[in-house]
Amino acid sequence: MIITWLGHSSFRIEVEGATLLVDPWFTGNPVFPTAQRAAAIEGATHILLTHGHGDHTGDSLTIARELGIPIVGIYDLISWWQAKEGINGIGFNKGGTIDLNGAKVTMVNASHSSSVAGEGGQPIYAGHESGYIIAGDGHTIYLSGDTDVMADMGVFNALHAPDIGILSAGGHFTMDMKRAAYAAKTFFNFKTLIPCHYRTFPLLAQNADVLKAALPGVNVIEPQVMEPIKV
Repeated sequence: MIITWLGHSSFRIEVEGATLLVDPWFTGNPVFPTAQRAAAIEGATHILLTHGHGDHTGDSLTIARELGIPIVGIYDLISWWQAKEGINGIGFNKGGTIDLNGAKVTMVNASHSSSVAGEGGQPIYAGHESGYIIAGDGHTIYLSGDTDVMADMGVFNALHAPDIGILSAGGHFTMDMKRAAYAAKTFFNFKTLIPCHYRTFPLLAQNADVLKAALPGVNVIEPQVMEPIKV
């Protein structure tokens, strides 16, 4: 399994026979080097979305058309885009598990909001926010999506026992480093933890020092954009 951070909450995850682009946001992403776009999307098989906000849906439609690959996510948004935008999609819902080229992907709950920008910038309902459990290559990832701490996380661990966590941790729009550390300590037994949704803007946390200090027994990796992490 290879996990590559693409800045903010965007990831490239190579697992089993799938290469997943999670929440791909390149255009306007201040920490993503545009010259590396081709390398970031090369060989992608699916686009996996956690919710509808622009810093997560980002370049999804463009990439889906460019590569001819499906967008995977909450049924409401995907079915609407299939009708409105003519893209290939795989829509499902929380508790459902799908097979993406051998990778087993389960949609789970998150605590956030979800909308896309409509005419005049007015928000349009885009289905519920979600996280994912991604299992394959002998590992299980809990990808939180944008969320706060939830008691649901205890259920996720009981059912899936993820050894890798990818947690939103920048604060303001999601849980911060302290709350992400609490979630990891209280509900999970991660061996590896990767923070995200931080360092993008001054408003968000700029480092994971608090997270590292709170989790001495966990390999907390501060990812670097386009530097693969092999697990």
